[in-house]
Amino acid sequence: MIEMIYGVYKKERVSKKPSNENKKELTKKKWIVFFTITFGYAFYYVTRLSFSVAKKSIVDAGVFDVTELGIIGSALYFSYALGKLVNGLLADRVNVRKFMFTGLFISALINISLGFTTLFWLFLVLWALNGWVQSMGAPSSVVTISQWYGKKERGTFYGMWGTSHNIGEAITFVLISLVISSFGWQYGFRIAGFISVLMSLVILKFLYESPEQYGFPNVVCEHANRNNNQSIGAKQWQVFKNPALWVLALSSAFFYVTRYAVNSWGIFFLEAEKGYSTGEARFVIASSAIAGILGTFFSGFISDKLFKGSSNVPALLFGIMYTLSISVFILSPANLFIDVGSMIIFGVALGVLLVYLGGLMAVDICSKETSGTALGIIGIASYIGAGIQDIVSGYLIESNREIINGVDTYNFDNVGYLWIGSALISTILATFIWNKSSPDE
Repeated sequence: MIEMIYGVYKKERVSKKPSNENKKELTKKKWIVFFTITFGYAFYYVTRLSFSVAKKSIVDAGVFDVTELGIIGSALYFSYALGKLVNGLLADRVNVRKFMFTGLFISALINISLGFTTLFWLFLVLWALNGWVQSMGAPSSVVTISQWYGKKERGTFYGMWGTSHNIGEAITFVLISLVISSFGWQYGFRIAGFISVLMSLVILKFLYESPEQYGFPNVVCEHANRNNNQSIGAKQWQVFKNPALWVLALSSAFFYVTRYAVNSWGIFFLEAEKGYSTGEARFVIASSAIAGILGTFFSGFISDKLFKGSSNVPALLFGIMYTLSISVFILSPANLFIDVGSMIIFGVALGVLLVYLGGLMAVDICSKETSGTALGIIGIASYIGAGIQDIVSGYLIESNREIINGVDTYNFDNVGYLWIGSALISTILATFIWNKSSPDE
């Protein structure tokens, strides 16, 4: 049944020595694979954040209130969290091309469907289903990176792939926001879905299978280790028993609380608390997404070149930047220059930490043949944190709402402390992961 849905299982990974290895062709395929997973996963974000940029318009239209938005948003995070674990386990075993295509294609259809309904329970169920298929994107990408790139280049390409998050956020906060402002929130979902259908077809066409299927050496076989005779299942169980990975997962969970607080509520916060127009608020948040591209892109270079492959020290430095910038954003009075500046710093730090805490450090301390499993554990913790955040943030915002002169006003003090405190805790926990390495290396 699983094979029918997700594609055939991979053959046993063995090293092949092609009779006439074509390095130029290998390089070409590696770049095609890289661009496919990068832009492919970017559109996963488009079909995930479409709801975030539509929130204020949905509330203004009287479709749902803030509490209902929080419940709907959390449904995606919780199903995504469980999906990250299950689909992470599967990604180590299945055809990742079909796997990644299926997730984005179904997510796109869900977005199109949401553009035609205002029923709360239908919205909730569809958005929860979206969370599950969304969780098929990252494991597919990380497994692909582990298959195609060796130790000396893995961090750099992982970091560059990580810009997919920022590209997706930028597309959403600019293009989809413009569609919503011009034509209404329903068209935001419809357009996000339509363009993502097209991108899913690109994935199906250009996401090549593992290198050995084209006569090239298997990168995984470069990492020979004492557990080489173990089955994939046994190696996956070793991942679950790795305490350092669980500490990293907890750090990532708190990191995601703050990350998705800004993604989910940042525009609403700026409009309701600081009095920005919709265009100004979206510009401020979009500046974070765009700046994050730089942080994500150079994160692998920072760890590989400046810190000799270690992510620990830069994770601490950028964690401090992350905490200070969100503090300025939340606590400072309305000032477009300060808010954009704080979001640029926040975006750069977020971009770096997203690579380190969200995957690279996990890949570095686990077997490369279990990259999907390691990412699944990080993912389930991260998105449980994000889901709890959406419920708690929605409750704290709604419970501190007052109607003054017929206008809804909100007190963001309590929810602001939640967002800042989570960033600080994440930074502290990340310092506990020192000198840990993969059993492969």
